[in-house]
Amino acid sequence: MGNVLIKNKEHCQAIRQKMKAAGLAKLHVLADFDKTLTKAFVNGEEIPSIISILRTEGYLTPDYPARAHALYDKFHPLEIDPHLSAEEKKKAMEEWWRTHFALLQECGLTRRDVEKAALSQRVQLRDGGLELLDFLKVNNIPLVLLSSNGLGEEGIIFFLQRLSRLSSNIHIISNAFIWGEDGRAIGVREPIVHNFNKTEFEVKDYPFFKEVKERKNVILLGDTLGDVDMINGFQYDNLLKIGFLNKKVEEHLPFFQEIYDVVIINDDGMDYVNDLLKEIAAG
Repeated sequence: MGNVLIKNKEHCQAIRQKMKAAGLAKLHVLADFDKTLTKAFVNGEEIPSIISILRTEGYLTPDYPARAHALYDKFHPLEIDPHLSAEEKKKAMEEWWRTHFALLQECGLTRRDVEKAALSQRVQLRDGGLELLDFLKVNNIPLVLLSSNGLGEEGIIFFLQRLSRLSSNIHIISNAFIWGEDGRAIGVREPIVHNFNKTEFEVKDYPFFKEVKERKNVILLGDTLGDVDMINGFQYDNLLKIGFLNKKVEEHLPFFQEIYDVVIINDDGMDYVNDLLKEIAAG
């Protein structure tokens, strides 16, 4: 497992042993979606998110791709800059998301566009992703997706339906468009979820909390430094944080290893996660 890096192996092993002793009945998975469950690169092309498909496949007005790329080029470097403070990143992401949502409405986004983007073959689960989803479903382990996805919960739902993997153990906290009678986007539900305000969205505020509140062993999956905040407000017993570092590994690895117990590099698959789940199942 050359792409799996563990800085403190003793600490990580201790958490694994506690989870193994407690078993699957005490476990749930808390995950980001884009570039965490999905691949960051497909056939050599970077796929930042489902929403990036709108730029590459030309569903909206002709000026949309250039304007969306300009926003990406302005804000993405700030998103991944390890030297910026969390507050600086939060401010930048809020501006990016709100500006882009307004742009989507201006350029005529429809619910059908969201569905087409989610069905694109450019968006793919990580290797081992189907095995992960199937294991969680069969063993009735909740999977909580806390995602800043630019096409929101509907984009994720369409994607999972495409794979025939939308099941009752999956719970989604994400953005949501408000649709007009003609199917066009006319607004976005507040509050907006972005990569650096996930600390403000606590699972205890959602109806499915009753399904996870006694499952106090948590496997957290993310691909940004801000994703670790997804656990905010949840009283866990044991937490294993697994981070996917998809690019600029040498530059960002020290920062990832400060906050993640396990770092999976180079857009690798879910083998480590699946092996961990099997180990916990074996008791």
